[in-house]
Amino acid sequence: MKSLGKIKMVLAFAITMLFFSNAQAQETTKNYDQGFRLGVGVNAGYATNDPYKLVLGADTRLQYDLSKRYSFTLTTGFSNLFVSENDGSDLGFIPAKAGFKAFVWNNQFYVMGEAGAAFAVTNGYNQTSLLLAPTIGYATKYVDISLHYENYADFERMNNNGSAGKGVGQVGVRLAYGFKL
Repeated sequence: MKSLGKIKMVLAFAITMLFFSNAQAQETTKNYDQGFRLGVGVNAGYATNDPYKLVLGADTRLQYDLSKRYSFTLTTGFSNLFVSENDGSDLGFIPAKAGFKAFVWNNQFYVMGEAGAAFAVTNGYNQTSLLLAPTIGYATKYVDISLHYENYADFERMNNNGSAGKGVGQVGVRLAYGFKL
């Protein structure tokens, strides 16, 4: 049920950003050449729940530009949640996310919401988790730098009292190179 509430919150945020973008002054635009972009990025972050500490990964993002301001995205790659010494095994997973990106300022600053699944693939883990990821970022013609939070609702974590719980989060930075296809 907590996952459903998070999905509603991300959806409400995305809709709010759409209205915010449309409320800005209309300007005369030329026909925009819709098309695909591909981005290849590296991620580094900090896990917000024990036993995990550092997060490192790489990804590929396919983006379809609906207009100069709005795009659909599909992202996959590999990420690894590292544990501190003797706290268990690292957790490597393949994320598969779909999202919506909206440029909100100067056609360079954007907000994006993604949802999908994280498929655990290392150290005997065989779980699949719901994955939600709100993002803010800055993009130019070739470079994309973003700050994101990702929540893996079904991965195991350690609570403060030492008991096991569900739900692991991470705060991370992504640096990517992108180009038109």
